[in-house]
Order: sequence, then structure tokens, then C-alpha cells
Amino acid sequence: MTVVVTGASGGIGRATARAFGARGAKVALIARGEAGLEAAADEVRAAGGAALALPVDVADFAAVQAAARRAEAEFGPIEVWVNVAFSSVFGEFTSIDPEEFKRVTEVSYLGYVHGTRVALDLMLPRDRGVIVQTGSALAKRGIPLQSAYCGAKHAIQGFHESLRTELLHKGSNVKVTMVHMPAVNTPQFGWVASKLPQKAQPVPPIYQPEVAARALVYAADHPGKREYWVGASTVGTLLANRVAPGVLDRYLARTGYKSQQTGEPRDPDQPANLWEPADGKDGRDFGAHGTFDDKAHDRNPQFWAVRHKKALTAAGVAAALAGARALTR
Repeated sequence: MTVVVTGASGGIGRATARAFGARGAKVALIARGEAGLEAAADEVRAAGGAALALPVDVADFAAVQAAARRAEAEFGPIEVWVNVAFSSVFGEFTSIDPEEFKRVTEVSYLGYVHGTRVALDLMLPRDRGVIVQTGSALAKRGIPLQSAYCGAKHAIQGFHESLRTELLHKGSNVKVTMVHMPAVNTPQFGWVASKLPQKAQPVPPIYQPEVAARALVYAADHPGKREYWVGASTVGTLLANRVAPGVLDRYLARTGYKSQQTGEPRDPDQPANLWEPADGKDGRDFGAHGTFDDKAHDRNPQFWAVRHKKALTAAGVAAALAGARALTR
């Protein structure tokens, strides 16, 4: 199996590439950071797969197209394409320069559009293949201090739904699905450009990137479903937004600033990967994990139930509603 993973140099993308490698897949890894890419490729090979590191900015359509052609030339027809790559800026909307907002959109939204178009151009003539979009609870619910990221994820959601209906209309055997993620312990909180006075942090519950990777691999194997949700926090957020969006607005306005900052001053010299990769040729490899290992869960009971084809029980529904109530309290 030939698989392409964008954003493969760190975080969820890196864990996903490694997971496919453990299945013996031939994995083409796309990202900008050469140090991270090479280390990720080594991990894929160590796991039992074949790896091809392709330093590419997903905002550049022609470069993504050329990378896909090279992957097929070396590994054969691409069967699975997983879009993960993103960049962002932490801060209030009015603190983000228009050029920065544009750059986030080009990478985090148009990067998915570019990858999807390149994959479809190769898959549609063969009438087979799977495209997996890495979504977020923030594709359904915007929060403060992440306007650029939330905007991109909302855009991906609408794009995904539109494309899926077109493929269904055509009766195509090319499948697209989307996996919505909770807070994940990735390096992003140490390398995303930030205008915040304090260090950024994910809002608990936090999951390890391997949890997200298992979900993406599962979705690639079972692409018939429109979307998957990972983590109780994701389910609770979506339910709360549906049941009481106005209440949730006020709750997030009151708590969303503090909950996304550690209370420690932000290092003004911390890396920022908006314009240049933090793990570039002369940089260091950040790995798949961030700095929150002591708080992150490596299991996700909700997605375990999905993988084992178990319907939500009354207790599961009660737990989801309890999560929604906790968010709106």
C-alpha cells in the first residue's frame, strides 16, 4: 500500500506515518521541515515500512503535485492520502496581521484543497482510493484566540461535505472521510506563532498523537462514514454547541483565555513555524509529542467503541451529555 501523509514531520502526522509504517506501508512523507522529515522517515522504516521524505510546502500546489508524482514513480499508485499539515497563530484576531492570517489559510485550508485535488487527479481515473481529512472539534465550534485555525477547520468541513456529495453523485469508488480531533499533545504549542503573553497549552482532556493516528488509520480502512469524532471532549463540545450555542459563547468568553495558557510567561524567542519550519535543515527534530506527556491520555474509550462496532449505550449517551453540561456550566 502506498500512503501519503502531509504534515508528517511532527505531531499527529508523524504518528500517523509511523502507524502506517508498522503495517508495512510505503509512506511518502510531506512537510517543510527537513530535520523532522528525515527523523520521521527513519521511524517509518524502523516500524517496518518504506519511507520517502519529500520537503514540500502544501501551500504550493505545483510542489504538492510534483511530490505525488515522485511518490507514485518510486512506490506505485497512491491508495491513501491523509491531510494533516497546518500552521496557525495564537492570539486575538485584531493582533494577527492580515498577511499572517492569509498564510495560515493558505497552509491550513488550501493545503488540504491542494492535497485533495492532487490525490483525486490520480485516484479518479483508477476509480479507487481514500482521502482522509484531519479535522477538529474546532471545525464545528470556534473558540477565542484561534480565529485563523478555527476558520480554516470550518472551511475544510464545508469543502469536505461538498466534495463528498459530488463523489456520491458520480457513484465514485474514491472515498473521502474526516476525523475530528480533541486536544492533542503535539509540538504545535511550542512552535506555533503566538501573540499571547503566556505559554500556550491544550485544553484538557489531552490525548497522545498515537490516539489520533489510530483513528486516522481506522478511517482510511473504513472510509464509508462521513466523519468520525475522537475523544469525549470532542463529543461534548459538539453536543454543547448544538444544544446551547449562546451559553457556550459566554462560557468560552469567560474561560477560553485562561484555559489556553499555562500561566508561565511565553519565551519571546520560541520558534515559530508560520513562515519557515521550526524543524528546518539547520533546526532540530521536535518529534511527535509535545511537552504535556504527564497530562495526556494514550487511550480513547469512545473511539475504541467505534472500532469495535459497538453502538453508544445509555451510559455512553449520559457521559456525552455530562460532558456537554460541564462545558456550558
